Amino acid sequence: MAERSGLISSERKYVRVLSLQSLRTLMLTALMVTMVWLTSSVPDALGREIEEIQREGTLRHLGIPYAAFVTDDARGLDVELMRNFAAYLGVRYEFVETDWQNLVADLTGKLVKPRGDDVEVMAESPVRGDVIATGFTVLEWRKRVVDFSSPTFPTGVWVVSRADSPLQPITATGDIDEDIKAVKRELKGKSVLGLKGSCLDPDLYGLSETGALVKMFPSDRNLEEMIPAIIARAADSTLMDVPVALVALEKWPGEIKTIGPVSRPQEMACAFARTSPKLGQAFERFFQKMKADGTYKSLVMKYYPSVFTYYPDFLKN
Repeated sequence: MAERSGLISSERKYVRVLSLQSLRTLMLTALMVTMVWLTSSVPDALGREIEEIQREGTLRHLGIPYAAFVTDDARGLDVELMRNFAAYLGVRYEFVETDWQNLVADLTGKLVKPRGDDVEVMAESPVRGDVIATGFTVLEWRKRVVDFSSPTFPTGVWVVSRADSPLQPITATGDIDEDIKAVKRELKGKSVLGLKGSCLDPDLYGLSETGALVKMFPSDRNLEEMIPAIIARAADSTLMDVPVALVALEKWPGEIKTIGPVSRPQEMACAFARTSPKLGQAFERFFQKMKADGTYKSLVMKYYPSVFTYYPDFLKN
């Protein structure tokens, strides 16, 4: 009996040691996983690669009705660009409408929140498309979650106000940094609309330091509605990117005016999931061919003829 009692005691000690070892192993594994997560950037996207796209026979274009890039009647510069790309790949074209809140998540499977030039992953999300092409501005935080193509369109951020606003357009100096300072001086005490998490986010341009009264436009609404909002006197002015401002100046002649820039020149591009490098490479070959034979310039002239007035060097290289 004593012998059996000793055996049971030994077994208990063995089980206890084994449990402690298992616990240590689990803790070590969890620590290693956490360290990998903390030291890596945003986890790889879940986008389809070119073989899968060609096998399934459809290229899914993620876009938002926005200026002349994607129009409500399924036209626009980026729509035609992606239709041509689908034909180049030998597959069908499919437009997948999204919104600014979910655009990146629909490509990457990761719902992210900008934190300055970095991002925080908030949740997993279904992947709905293969490429973003919707007048998508290249921003530092976006570079952390997607792979951008070479630039497809020049842009920047201007302040736009009503024509009868006391805000006065600056006199261009030829020095973009001085022009930006002049615009910011104009904004002191004036209300200005911005859109959080987009290229029109006031935090990107230090507007809170200018004395401007910053108002946030609802993030679930189209940023093209920001100009009608200032016409309706919801604010004195709004941030607006160049392509939308160019369209707006033609759409509302005599009702709005541009005050000047709050950003240095920026670029727009197409975006691909990080697990789709060959798809991005195929787009580069296709896009360089379109630029070389003049097809892309013809498309730009069709939708944005005035862009060459503001950016005369666009497409020269």
